[in-house]
Amino acid sequence: MATPDTSAHPRFADALRELGLEVEVRGFPEAVRTAAQAAAALGCELSQIVKSLVFEADGEPVLVLMDGASRVDVERVRDELGAGAVRRADPALVRETTGYAIGGVPPFGHRVRTRVLADRRLLGHATVWAAAGTPHTVFPLAPGELVGHAGATLVDVRERTA
Repeated sequence: MATPDTSAHPRFADALRELGLEVEVRGFPEAVRTAAQAAAALGCELSQIVKSLVFEADGEPVLVLMDGASRVDVERVRDELGAGAVRRADPALVRETTGYAIGGVPPFGHRVRTRVLADRRLLGHATVWAAAGTPHTVFPLAPGELVGHAGATLVDVRERTA
């Protein structure tokens, strides 16, 4: 069985260089497309995984960074943006906007600069893990640094539990 390349996606590797970031990119032989798969492969808490999710708000793409243990509350995103309508972006819009496929979208280094919201719960860990541009690669970073490099606004947009 061939082992996939463990390096970051070339566009993301370029973004890391432009930002002057040196991070350890970890690769896996099997895809880790979900937060649960990534957490299991890394042996970390599910909430340490950063989900980079693209939504469409009044026709404009918006990136939401959410911890892997939580779900995005679309109504809270809508309120935060002052948008009329917010929905999950389809795979074509995700790829067109970010340059990456779902399951490998990193928090920055995208094809098109968009508005970015980051849920505050990400700050609850010393280190978080995010996709490095492919479903086979992840990288660690301090959450404050990740939010800063993504140009994100800190918000509270996760679903509230009962």
